[in-house]
Amino acid sequence: MTWIKICGITNLEDAQTAVEAGADALGFVFYEKSPRKIDAETARKIVAKLPSSVEKVGVFVDSPAESVREIVLQAKLTAAQLHGKLAEQLWSAMQPGAEWAGCAKLIAAIPGDVLTGEVLVQFGLPGELFAILVDSRANGVAGGTGTRFDWDAARGMVQMISQSVPVIVAGGLTPWNVGEAIKVFQPFGVDVASGVEARPGKKDPGKVRAFVSAVRAARKVT
Repeated sequence: MTWIKICGITNLEDAQTAVEAGADALGFVFYEKSPRKIDAETARKIVAKLPSSVEKVGVFVDSPAESVREIVLQAKLTAAQLHGKLAEQLWSAMQPGAEWAGCAKLIAAIPGDVLTGEVLVQFGLPGELFAILVDSRANGVAGGTGTRFDWDAARGMVQMISQSVPVIVAGGLTPWNVGEAIKVFQPFGVDVASGVEARPGKKDPGKVRAFVSAVRAARKVT
């Protein structure tokens, strides 16, 4: 079963819609420049009303490990998705005995256009990672751009990574192309934000349900 994350949740209604549709995880963006930004207290109130089985993922860009840890604990998140200066963040977060270590699962986000063996050696693919998220970026913006990375160019590297750590594919996914993405990558999971929105920060219930249904249908035939 392909793991599904609906990202950019800003309100309880959208969160409940995603859960009822069958999402495995919800993403909360803690990045000042994002139109989907949420604060820790609002996220905490939403999280408190969600089933324990649903993964609650905080999305962070170039945030110090201490700040990530504080928000994770305050909002009672179960995972942290790190964009930006990943090597530094992961290194500081995963040191033995570090206060941050073990307080949440870690997802390392890497832009698909820089997905190379050298990058993976730099990040080290530590065993503590929950997953690698392969995303797209546009004009220097990480995630939530509604654009795809080059699937053909990244396919081999994604398959290689998948042998060591689960891979989540993101970037420009919609109910109409997610089946193709699953066929190309056979990923552990998929992640969508703009592809199921009525507008930035507000989900379209029909698109959310269609996305989940498309993932389930695609997985049955792959």
